[in-house]
Amino acid sequence: MFVVTSVAASTFDTSPCATQTPLNTSQLAVAAWRPCRFLAKSGTLTGRASQERLPLTAKAKSARPRRILVKPVAASASGSSHDAVSGSSSEFAKTSAFLTSYFPVWVAIACVAAVVHPPSFLWFKKDFVTAGLALTMLAMGTTLSLEDFQNVVKAPGRVMLGTVLQYTIMPMMGFAVSRLAGLPTPFAIGICLVASCPGGTASNVVTFLANADVALSVMMTTVSTFAAVVMTPLLTKTLVGAMVPVDAKALFMSTLQVVLVPVVLGAALNQNFPKVVTRTAPFAPLVAVIAVVLIVASVMAQNAAAVTLAGPKLVGAIIALHTGGFAFGYWASRIAGLPEKAARTNSIENSALGAVLAAVHFSDPLTAVPCALSACLHSLMGSVLAAAWRASDNKAGSSIEQAQPT
Repeated sequence: MFVVTSVAASTFDTSPCATQTPLNTSQLAVAAWRPCRFLAKSGTLTGRASQERLPLTAKAKSARPRRILVKPVAASASGSSHDAVSGSSSEFAKTSAFLTSYFPVWVAIACVAAVVHPPSFLWFKKDFVTAGLALTMLAMGTTLSLEDFQNVVKAPGRVMLGTVLQYTIMPMMGFAVSRLAGLPTPFAIGICLVASCPGGTASNVVTFLANADVALSVMMTTVSTFAAVVMTPLLTKTLVGAMVPVDAKALFMSTLQVVLVPVVLGAALNQNFPKVVTRTAPFAPLVAVIAVVLIVASVMAQNAAAVTLAGPKLVGAIIALHTGGFAFGYWASRIAGLPEKAARTNSIENSALGAVLAAVHFSDPLTAVPCALSACLHSLMGSVLAAAWRASDNKAGSSIEQAQPT
């Protein structure tokens, strides 16, 4: 009995029943009852252990884990369901990332198929192109926030620099390439027209895939589109001696419907419904890839005959035009002190508007050939460049993660 009393006293040494003197049988019973009654009132013991009038210190301790273990079992059941959903989403995200990483391959395959068998992509007509671009811009917008646009507005110099590069580097490159390549007059006019056009939606999509500054790209597209009302006719008059008017209202409405509204709406969704957007954001690049593939293949299919007639000299001239635009746009931005993402954005910015203007304002149908071919090659070359930048970012991210201590 005395041994048991010593255990009880050492265990509950802060309670009123703690004692260091020998106890008789009746005192021992009272001493054993009081701590158990105190624990029962405080809710520490439950069930039979709280009602027994014996010094069940060991039983009291063992009762606690027995009661606590009930909740982890339920939690593990719900947790396993959550883990299953998370695992499924993770697998889909990995598949999406894998398909996105090879998007230049999909673009190339689609372009070849469009030239070999045009009907395979002729079904993707203008209405589908517009809807596809709007959906893509909406998906891209969900990766942004309204704060991204605020940051761009706070640094207007970046937008202005990108617009200036758009209307200086590209026109000079177009003029130089068309002269150095010794192209026929219709092809030379078409290349100069392409080089004088504003940034377009395809550039926004490639910018997104390149992990560049999408908000800056959208703002640059908007500003350069408004500037095209004056700059495109002025540049074409200067370079080729022909005034090419631009429909300001049509350009504004197209930019508003396909670029601004979907992107801002996507950013607003991200701002107000972040949990929902977080689940869909990993698939936004894949949506953009599918849209680019279908749009480029559609343009290629519609101009398959002209593309097959275009000689290697024209193809080489257009590749040189876009290679120079990418390189000069990037390095001029870096020299000017712009960050990496802004430099990538300025490098990619270009447009397929020239094909439309050539078809409307020039009687020679060959003038539109460089414009159509340029749209395809720009998207293909931009996709390759974007994939290279994306792979570089992923590699750098993996290196940083491996360098971090665990």
